Order: sequence, then C-alpha cells, then structure tokens
Amino acid sequence: MSAPALCLIRCRRLSTVVVPGLNKVLRWKDLRKVAKVTGAVVFGGCLFITYEVAALDKAVTIDTSAILQEKYKSYIYLRAGPSDEKDNLAAGLTHKTRRELHKAARRFLEISSRLLLQSLDERLSHVDADPHEVALWVLLKRTQSDNRSVRIQAVKELAENQHWHDYQYQTAAQVIDQRTAVGLARTPRVDVRFFLPPPALPDLDDGFSAEDGLRQLLASLPQSEVDKCVQYFTSLALRESTQSLAAQRGGLWCFGGNGLPYAQSLTSVPSEKVESFCLQALVQHSKVQSHCDHIVSNGGLLLLQRVYQLRRDSQKIQRNIVRIIGNLALNDSVHKAIVQSGWVSVLAEVVQSPHVMQASHAARALANLDRETVKEKYQDGVYVLHPQTRGNQPIKADVLFIHGILGAAFKTWRQRDRSVLEEGNNTDCGDDYTECWPKSWLAADCPHLRVLSVEYDSHLSDWMAKCPAENQRKSLASRSRELLKKLKMAGVGDRPVVWVAHSMGGLLVKKMLIDASEDPDMQELLKNTKGILFYSVPHHGTFMAEYSVNVRYLLFPSIEVRELCKDSPALRDLNENFLNMAKEEEIKVLSFAETLPTNIGPMIKILVVPAQSANIGIGDLIEVDVDHLSICKPEKKESFLYKRSLQFIRETLQSAIGH
Repeated sequence: MSAPALCLIRCRRLSTVVVPGLNKVLRWKDLRKVAKVTGAVVFGGCLFITYEVAALDKAVTIDTSAILQEKYKSYIYLRAGPSDEKDNLAAGLTHKTRRELHKAARRFLEISSRLLLQSLDERLSHVDADPHEVALWVLLKRTQSDNRSVRIQAVKELAENQHWHDYQYQTAAQVIDQRTAVGLARTPRVDVRFFLPPPALPDLDDGFSAEDGLRQLLASLPQSEVDKCVQYFTSLALRESTQSLAAQRGGLWCFGGNGLPYAQSLTSVPSEKVESFCLQALVQHSKVQSHCDHIVSNGGLLLLQRVYQLRRDSQKIQRNIVRIIGNLALNDSVHKAIVQSGWVSVLAEVVQSPHVMQASHAARALANLDRETVKEKYQDGVYVLHPQTRGNQPIKADVLFIHGILGAAFKTWRQRDRSVLEEGNNTDCGDDYTECWPKSWLAADCPHLRVLSVEYDSHLSDWMAKCPAENQRKSLASRSRELLKKLKMAGVGDRPVVWVAHSMGGLLVKKMLIDASEDPDMQELLKNTKGILFYSVPHHGTFMAEYSVNVRYLLFPSIEVRELCKDSPALRDLNENFLNMAKEEEIKVLSFAETLPTNIGPMIKILVVPAQSANIGIGDLIEVDVDHLSICKPEKKESFLYKRSLQFIRETLQSAIGH
C-alpha cells in the first residue's frame, strides 16, 4: 500500500469548484450540507480530494490511500480529534460517509485516468478549478517524469513558487519521492514545509539513555579497518563508566584535541560530554564503508535523530552528527534509510544556517544524497563552499583551499579583525564580517567557480602522541596519497584548477602535484592545474625547527622535524622537483610573505616563515605587514590581500574559461 496521502477539508466560504462528473456521485445526505468537492487528483496511486467546508469554523482532515495494484479501490480514514465524539464532525461522519466516499473515489479514478493522460492544455481547459491548485499537481506530476531535465525544472519551479498555501505544502510533503525531496532540499531558500518532520521517536526505557544507546552502537561495530587510535579510544569509551571517566586523572583525550576534564569532586561527567566523545568515535567509523551498513542496521539513524533533537543547544554535537550522515550518504545503499528516518528535513533547515560550518556539513550530506544532479562524491574533509545548492550558473573551474597544520577547512579562512568589528557592535555576518571569505566573498565575485575547502587530519596530532597504539605521525607522502583519492572522487581535475594554500598546506600541494605527475590516473589533475597561490609557505624550511621539541610540535606536529630544518635535503628536493614540473606545465604562481612576528605562547615571538623561505623561486613574491596566522585572513573585502588574490585567480583562469 502506498504511503497515506493527505486530504483536506478547507474552511472557507467561496464559490464551489467541482470536477466535472463528480457532482452526481457526491450527494451524501450527511455531508452535502457542510462540504463540497473543490478538486481531486490521482498521483502515484494515491487519491487526493479537497473539500470546501461551507458551515464549519474548523477543519477536518481525512487521510486517503489507494493500493497501487488495485486501482479501483480506495481506503479512506477520518481521524477523530481530542474533543468529545459528539462534538467532533470527523467522528460523526466516519460511518455515514465512508461508503459514498469509496464510490466517489472509484468514480474519480476512472475520470482522472482519462484526464491526466490528456495534454496540459486540454487538462486545464476541461477542469473547472483554481489554476493555482492545478499548477501544484502538474509540477508534482512532472517531478516523476522519465525525462531528467523535466524533473529538475519541475523541482526548481516547485521550490521557487512562494505562494503555496500551508495545506498544499503538507500535501506535497506526503507525495514527493526521495529524489524530489533531496532536490528541493538543495534548492536555494526552499520552504521547509515541503518536508515531513522526523518520525516520532519512541520513549526510551527507564534507565536507558541516549548515551547508553551510543555506547551500545559503538560496541556493535567492527574494530577492523579503522585507525589504531580510533580502536583504542573506542574501547576505552566502552570500558569505562562515566564515573570512572570523571575520576581519570588528567582527563580523557578525545578526537579533536578536546578532553573530558578531571573532576576533583568525582561527580559524573555530563552526558553531553560523553555523547560528544562517542560521536567523534562514530565519525571515524562512518568513514569505513563496511561499517556504515552496521550503523544503519543497528538503528544508528534514529539514535542519531534522538541525540540531535536532545542536543539542540550544542552546535558541536549536531555538527558531528551531520558529519556522520554525510559519511553514510557516500553509500547509495543507505540513501532510502536516511530519507525515511527524517534527515532530509533536518538537512534542509541546517543548510540555510548562517553558521558556515553547520551549513557546509549539511550541504556536503545533501550533495552526497543528490544523485540526480551531482556526479561527484564528497568524502569526509572535502567541503563545497560554493555552490552549496542547485543553481543555473554553470561551473567552469575549481578553486581549492588547503590549510596548514593546526588549521581547519573553515577557521583558517575567516576574516582577520573580528574583535575590532565586535567592539564596534557590528558582528552580523555579511559584507561587514565573514566567517569564511572564500564562501562569502569569492563565491559572490566568481559565481562560476566551484570553491572547495579541504580538511585533513591535523587535529589528530593533538592526541596521536598520547595514544599507546600509534606513535607514528603522518608524513607528507601519506597525506598526499589520501587527499588525492578524495579529490579524485570529488571530480577535481575534470576542469581548470587553482590551488590556494597556507603554511605547510603549500608543501602538501606541491607533494600532491608531484605524486599526480607520476600517477597515470591523475594526469588530468596536473594538466588542469593552472595556478597556485601560496600564503607564507616554508619552501626552504624554518628557524622554528631550532627551538624546543614542544614548540616545533606546536606549529609543525605532523612532519618529521628534520624535514623542517632550514635548507633540509627533503624540502630542497621537493622544491626542485616542483619547480621543474611547474615550469614544464606552465603553472602560474603567486606568493605572499609575512613581515611581522607571530606570538607563540606567552614567551616566544618569532617570524615563522621569513620572506626568503616563502620565495619559491617562480612567480611574484609580495610581502605583507601581517603575521603568520593573519597572512591568509584579509582584513576586509577591499583590502589589498583579498583584491590581489582575487585578481590572480581571475587572471589565471581567464584563458582557461574565457572570463
């Protein structure tokens, strides 16, 4: 049986609109005094009848469903409200009108089967109905067309019409299929009334909390194919109770460098802290394809819904949950389960969030769900900053942002002087301040570009050294191989590319391009690389390597210290190989260098990457009066740093894309 469809009795006093052929059938002694048929449509095997109430002050809702295999049967249910049956019209009409409604339904199915097969012009001319009513059903019908372009256009028009009535949104929400729902969610400024809310979740058993559910889910997952430290921390979470976690001296180091603090009172760790820890472990598990099926089959989707609703005040918890959904969505086999568990409505709301991190995680999840218009798949750590929704603007080139160690996909690229703006009581997002200038400024100035920000596991360095199961830090070579696979899945290399890198992210870019030149499957990436913008990249090493071990690891924890020494053989070979390749491929280069020292803790102030180290030996070098952390954070959109970067991107891509 198809899903129940909504049939509304609307309370309004207007002239009756009757579909021809139905007026003789719907003559019920008990119903004709209070309701008249205004429209009916058969859609996807479901019968939708709209009534007009002529003598009531309240609406009555009728649920109707039709069995697809038995097209001349209908099943109609009247829901009684909370009031007394004597005062409830729905309860009074149930038995008196059911037989007549069935007759009307069967009769209308016969009529509509002819009506819907006619051309659109014929259909509109033969139906004496409000054109606005007909338009909704025409668009809904088109969303199920065999023609892909027709489906996409219908979704666009459906979302762009801002004048649907509330009951029309409710009706559409119950009719649209999985493909249409995802398409609507990826349409700019879509009305969230198009989406059914998440299903009601059953109450938890006494003594069984969401935290217990997360622990149980973790316990059910295989421990294979995940990082050894993920295994270690997962087992630790399962082994320890919240009481013992609180009592553990020094706290519990967890993913992302945030620890559960030592509670001297030995009171329990708040459930929210433990939930956050478990969720970060689940993020790692959800990166493994074989583990995703386990998460779904063990009730993980509804459990995550519960935690998401429970922790609405925690952006970090909600962000990690959406991140897990985005990882699960990489697997087409679980798309149906994701949609049925109500995640499309959640993602449609979050993608419109003013918070760039929240919106970008939701946009990634929806893009992975959208197999209608998106051929690429975005693995964990690859985020589309623009476009985050479907649009008419053709994408002609890619710009990739690669952060440095201890950086991140979003915070590295924020605007520099937020504190100054806050002092002036001007903290609104927009032209005055942005949390991520590639998303806000570059996307507006170059709408034809796809803007990607890549995040690699530099955050793991915070706890790697404290994990007894793993002491090796990841090298440039291993990071390069990992990111190249992710970028290939995201379609990077299919069109012209400009790289933008900060600090040691620039060394990673050089290593990736050298590796791509040696891989037959990655030749298109190298061929389509048109330019690289370096922000304070230590091409020739840094004096920081001469400081204490603690300071070295603070800035450069993931690369062996000997590779960072000034004029080290490893850096020299990397740079020479890159220069030869860049000249051969005619890759344009622009470098920025810092001139102000950076505060490293309370005691050290140092020029992290001097100009001579930032000079790669090709292209222009521009020195800017900022420190190492601010070199990639323009003060404002009109600043020289942003305008010169924008100029380089435009000029580099001009010959490749014709703009």
